[in-house]
Amino acid sequence: DEPLLRGIFEIGKRSCDVVLSARRLRWSPILPESPTGDSSVALQAQEETIEMEDVFSVKLKRRRFAGQKKGGTLLGITIFKCLNKEENKLTDCAVHLNNLSEDHCQSWFRHLKEILNGFQNRPKSLKVFVNPSSHKREATHVYYEKVAPLFKLADIKTDVTVTEYEGHAFSVLKECELQAFDGVVCVGGDGSVSEVAHGLLLRAQIDAGKDTDCVSKPVRAPVPLGVIPAGTTNILAHTLYGIKHAVTATLHIVMGHIQAVDVCTFSTPSKLLRFGFSAMFGFGARTLALAEKHRWMPSSQRKDFAFIKTLADLKPEECELSFLPLQIPHEDCHEKDRITLLYLGSKDQWQKIQGHFLNVSIMAIPCLCSMAPRGLAPNTRLNNGSMALIVVQNTSRTEFVKHLKRYTSAENQFNFPFVETYTVQEVKVQPRLKSGPDAKENMCLNAASAEGNHPWNIDGDLMKEASEVHVRVHPQLIDLYGVNTDDLESSQATCNCI
Repeated sequence: DEPLLRGIFEIGKRSCDVVLSARRLRWSPILPESPTGDSSVALQAQEETIEMEDVFSVKLKRRRFAGQKKGGTLLGITIFKCLNKEENKLTDCAVHLNNLSEDHCQSWFRHLKEILNGFQNRPKSLKVFVNPSSHKREATHVYYEKVAPLFKLADIKTDVTVTEYEGHAFSVLKECELQAFDGVVCVGGDGSVSEVAHGLLLRAQIDAGKDTDCVSKPVRAPVPLGVIPAGTTNILAHTLYGIKHAVTATLHIVMGHIQAVDVCTFSTPSKLLRFGFSAMFGFGARTLALAEKHRWMPSSQRKDFAFIKTLADLKPEECELSFLPLQIPHEDCHEKDRITLLYLGSKDQWQKIQGHFLNVSIMAIPCLCSMAPRGLAPNTRLNNGSMALIVVQNTSRTEFVKHLKRYTSAENQFNFPFVETYTVQEVKVQPRLKSGPDAKENMCLNAASAEGNHPWNIDGDLMKEASEVHVRVHPQLIDLYGVNTDDLESSQATCNCI
């Protein structure tokens, strides 16, 4: 930690001896000598430090008159750092180093900028998508009031697209020059993020010359994806940051915190449907399908109405589930070997269950949210190459409600005889259409199967499919701006997978 510069600045109305190294900035007040001539103890006790990896911007501080945009009297240097205020929340704060010498400040400014430019993961240019229709139509306000000022402060160039219709971001991603950007940012809810993530990954397959109808071994997304929460549940944001907080999400992007995340492909026998992180079939999908039919209602009312209505009309789906369990390697295997062993299973190891299921969840990430602080799938992780398959068999409405309520508490939501959980790498879901005298009634009651299509909830986005859906997990297929909160959540997760 060899010093690069040493000088005197006024910090907090006190003259300080300031030392800059490649790793940190430290300072201590310049105190008059004590009568005994020993002031080292006092100096040491009052020394303060900033780690350079926590700094995201440095600016020359000038006094300007009203309307003056350039020039002005130099007052010193302002350093902006990322502060971990609470357990998961990040905020920004400023430290002012005051000195009236132009040459002195310019020299320090150049060295500080060189250090910041050395952090390779930090983006310099971002493509931004803002969904103005998310939640309470607050995404535009969130971006321009909370996110854009921090991007500007960090000298990040942005190209902003305010989406005008569903699929707009996807269309732009297929055509834009992605190599001009260091990352892509989505300001919106889970549906918006899902669309952008799908667009990024599909674009990667096109650029690699892959067949986009059959994607068995997809290539990774070319740039990281940033998620600014501005929706209702914001599952992906909660999972990445442990909190719904736009400034926290923005600072993770600015600081270049990158987390590799597993992604699923959802396919029929003939085509790729979607890249995604999680899906629900049954109750979770029926609820979303009903909510989408009532888009004219306010967001929270629409979701509450759909939940209560679907619960009142609770009916199981008859289907066949085939799955390939995760192969757990020997304990002394290295991590890189573990990922390889995931795909060494033979077709003989497929397991099959048939029956009437109220809900089927397939999740490659823990899926945290405010209503499920431990996650909808607390036994999986962001990047361990596995999916959680959670099967809720047919049971009474009372017992099903007990299961749902457990998600909001610290209790084990899977500790019921009608709930089965599996750790898997592939799943096939084959719905069975009813026949006989009940078939006509069933078609009328099913809110989304007028044409024989069954609803799927994929990352909060509704899809309808009549045939078998094949779900595969692909380890670390995309980089997301954020941190791995798995360690925090795993200490709280106490349920046991079957």
